[in-house]
Amino acid sequence: MPEPRPTKVRYLILAALFAISSFSYGDRVVLSITSIAFTRDLHLNAIQLGYLLSGFSWAYVVAQLPSGWMLDRFGTKRIYGVAILLWSALAAAVGFAGYLHGSLTLKTGTTIGTAFVAIFALRLLSGLAQSPVFPGNGRVVAAWFPSTERGMASAIFNSSQYFSVVLFGPLMGWVAGAYGWKQCFWLLGLIGLMLALLWFRVIHDVKAHPSVNAAEIDTIEQGGGLCVIGIQSAGPKLTWDIVFRLFGTRMLFGIYLGQYCIVTLTWFFLTWFPVYLHQVLHLSLPKAGLASALPAFCGFAGGVLGGITSDRLLAAGKSVSVARKTPIVIGMTIAMSIMLCNLTTSPAIVIGLMSFAFFGKGFGALGWTVISDTSPRGMVGLNGGLFNLCGNIAGITTPILIGYLVQRTGNFRLALMFVGITALMAIISYVVVTGPIRRLTPEDLGLAATR
Repeated sequence: MPEPRPTKVRYLILAALFAISSFSYGDRVVLSITSIAFTRDLHLNAIQLGYLLSGFSWAYVVAQLPSGWMLDRFGTKRIYGVAILLWSALAAAVGFAGYLHGSLTLKTGTTIGTAFVAIFALRLLSGLAQSPVFPGNGRVVAAWFPSTERGMASAIFNSSQYFSVVLFGPLMGWVAGAYGWKQCFWLLGLIGLMLALLWFRVIHDVKAHPSVNAAEIDTIEQGGGLCVIGIQSAGPKLTWDIVFRLFGTRMLFGIYLGQYCIVTLTWFFLTWFPVYLHQVLHLSLPKAGLASALPAFCGFAGGVLGGITSDRLLAAGKSVSVARKTPIVIGMTIAMSIMLCNLTTSPAIVIGLMSFAFFGKGFGALGWTVISDTSPRGMVGLNGGLFNLCGNIAGITTPILIGYLVQRTGNFRLALMFVGITALMAIISYVVVTGPIRRLTPEDLGLAATR
């Protein structure tokens, strides 16, 4: 009797990760899309808008290590699922905060609106709630996918950041233009509740999934999949000693630094890009949302192609270092073309250059694949949390710095130079600092005696 063919349940799992990650990024995109409208309602300048756009990341960064440890300790399914419910409720609350009136006077004499304070606070809480998403994604991929498919899988869920703009940019631009910006956040809350139901129905440990067969389990295990996402782990406790040991590893330090540079490009795109289209190219709110879709689609295509290219290099016998670093270097080199937008004001040329740059950014965004390849067993969530913490510091610095540059110069020239130079720094981080890429062991971190 012939052996049964392996099921393909892992691809259903990946589709769920992609959908939920797209929603997570959509929650961040909608604030920038609607900012064109609510800055008029709330009377915000560029610096204040920069702080509001960065509010999510302040809490998101702080919560990365605790959320990564909680994923390892209590299981991905439970922690991640509760997170979806929480940030859906917070997204809906932002719409209601728009009805707040009045103002507060600070000790410095500066007056700020009550609605601004409420939205900033809600964005902080949303950052806390969403902190398990990408460490959780990395943990699920490490469990469900063999190493020769991990680049593709990680690239697909990471490409949700571009797909979210393709989907939410035009949709929310239309909703905001037709009904108002508050309705955008109510719609997000409704979508989130439906996705929470999807999560609890679809996500299981590899061996506990009702639809998986033994042949697929063997494929995953023999290919290096870890197979466990929901079972509580007896891994190391979250201590500063563990954090410093991870951070002090040259390979991981280079990966963390590279991710900070790559995420800088992401946060320009998620926060200031629609404003750039409106102020520099003079596009209306619906047109700015629509125009952002083409670069986003190119970033999505680049992300998927970069992951496939990396996996094929690995399958062809190339080392993990060559297979992962080659797309990163090529992609970040292409991403530097964003600086050429300073040489033209033609909307068609600018959109073309942005599309090319974000294709490159997507092609080179393999950081989560590298984390799945390098994390010690039992520490995928914690290492992913530290990696995401370092990367998303850019979510704090990028919106604020660009806000200051735009406010002081009255244009985006220095802002685009800043974004392009960080792409070059990402190349230096991976080529010069990181060194060979391999999975760490407890002995590499000096933990053998404590385990």
